[in-house]
Amino acid sequence: MDERRTVKVSTFLSKHLRHEPGRIGITLDAHGWVAVDELLEACARHGFALTRDELAHVVATSDKQRFAVDGERVRANQGHSVPVELGLPPAEPPAYLYHGTVARVLDAIHAEGLRPVNRHHVHLSPDRETAVRVGSRRGTPAVLTVDAGAMHRAGHLFLVSANGVWLTASVPPAFLRLRA
Repeated sequence: MDERRTVKVSTFLSKHLRHEPGRIGITLDAHGWVAVDELLEACARHGFALTRDELAHVVATSDKQRFAVDGERVRANQGHSVPVELGLPPAEPPAYLYHGTVARVLDAIHAEGLRPVNRHHVHLSPDRETAVRVGSRRGTPAVLTVDAGAMHRAGHLFLVSANGVWLTASVPPAFLRLRA
């Protein structure tokens, strides 16, 4: 599959497995899973025919590992705006995690901290390089360092998704610093 098709499939799957499953007539279970056959049939009905091989290729080659397959089911690993319970156990984070964003939102972040906005959790990266890539999607990146160790000691809960993205409910301003 060529790179353009891979990106198009990944974008389509992200939209419908994370945000708008009903738009193509699928129903995610409580943990975000849907049967592969149900997904492929729904895609075809909505003018976006997708083969099992294409689905497997996107799941296997996505640099961000956005999706997981478990037997005959598929789901997004995180980033949902629809209600799902991913069933991730609490985890002790490394001392520092990172959040990639853009400069235009820094004043609000410094005032309010990091909030999940339309998602269930704030997404944090395990390394600065990943945070730079995340922030670059919307412009010139700004990387915030999160004192995850101090947050954890203060009682904040952390989860880690199958693809290594760290999740937490919010990050208060006291645990943030801008890293140039």
